[in-house]
Amino acid sequence: MAALHEEVFEELYGSDDAYGSIEELWADEEFMGEEGTHSILDIQRVVGTTAAPSELDPEDHMTLRPLAPDRILHHFGSDRPTPGRFQEPVDESYADLLRRAPHERGESLLHESRMRWTGLYVVLYTGDEPSHLGVFGHSGD
Repeated sequence: MAALHEEVFEELYGSDDAYGSIEELWADEEFMGEEGTHSILDIQRVVGTTAAPSELDPEDHMTLRPLAPDRILHHFGSDRPTPGRFQEPVDESYADLLRRAPHERGESLLHESRMRWTGLYVVLYTGDEPSHLGVFGHSGD
């Protein structure tokens, strides 16, 4: 996660004098709490629980957690989805979001992550080996 953070920070803020480091960005509570980066930089910690995060628990904010096994099977039809299979429900989810009014809740993959500043991940497989992570969630509005 640290390597990904550094890569994305450099991409988004490398030529910008506003923040000299990820730590400076994260320390800007007003920006991070209201606007955020709309990227993986809004996630600071990975947690092991599949329990849904709570708006009332500050420890749940800015976290990434695994998608529950039964939900992986529901969305991908397998407990070992491939990188190619991951993209299909993501694309379907974005199409679903465009068809619905903002107050309507769907049941697509993206609706699994309903709390701002949090995300979910799915381990993806090439053959029998874990090879990638599929990451999705809500960064900002």
